[in-house]
Amino acid sequence: MGLLLSAPYLVFVIAVFAYPLVFAVYMAFHDYFFAAPGAQVDRPFVGLDNFQTVLSDPAVIRSFGNVGIFLLINVPLTVVLSLVLATALNKAVRGRTFLRVAYYVPYVTASVAVVGVWLFLFSGGGLVNQILGPLAPDPSWLISPTWAMPTIALFVTWKQLGFYILLYLAALQSVSTELYEAASTDGAGAIRKFFSVTIPGVRPATVLVLLLSTVTGANLFTEPYLLTGGGGPNGASTSPVLLMYQKGIEQGNPDTASAIGIILVIGVLIIAFIQRKIAGGDES
Repeated sequence: MGLLLSAPYLVFVIAVFAYPLVFAVYMAFHDYFFAAPGAQVDRPFVGLDNFQTVLSDPAVIRSFGNVGIFLLINVPLTVVLSLVLATALNKAVRGRTFLRVAYYVPYVTASVAVVGVWLFLFSGGGLVNQILGPLAPDPSWLISPTWAMPTIALFVTWKQLGFYILLYLAALQSVSTELYEAASTDGAGAIRKFFSVTIPGVRPATVLVLLLSTVTGANLFTEPYLLTGGGGPNGASTSPVLLMYQKGIEQGNPDTASAIGIILVIGVLIIAFIQRKIAGGDES
């Protein structure tokens, strides 16, 4: 009965995840190109040629550097802000329900809708620049090679924060109130209890937030595509997934696009393994 009930999801995983991944590996090791349906064409095995082409392409190297900058900003901000806000929202404060909903609304709102608001805020004559006045960067945020990717990282952090707050709120329910009472008895203040009780108590959730934010950030596509017109200026905000789309779909090179994808998967797995070791994921 268990196998019967899980079969639909197993079929979904195979069709949507397993088969495309295996097929991507096949394309990465062959001279693969699109052909008319039913056409019989030769796609010879080329070994590591596609990977050599990718790793010698400055645009590919830069895209991985861009997503590295994104992760260095987005992941720490996501962990810190979501934990602090979840801890605050877990207390009996006035308007707690409203605040919880307010933080979650951007997450469930379509990116296309909220991108318009951020374009208004961070454009050359936008509200942020008007407030900053002479301190505003020139060129402006989303057209600056320096500030384009950090601005995207802030946008993604803000948009997805509500989801991670919910994860921490669920984790905080399992932290025993007796630990807080014992800490209070020992004379610990709010900050001391946060570092000595809350953070260790939600460690499994922290590992999960680290992994999810890393995987989501590594697959960055929609935000640079919409906010900077497809990775501008001059590739300063191009992500590996966006570059895969450009090379595979727009330029008709699915073999090199697949090679980028395989490298990205390996890189994310390595980062996730390191995160689990550092954050104590094996102990949770």
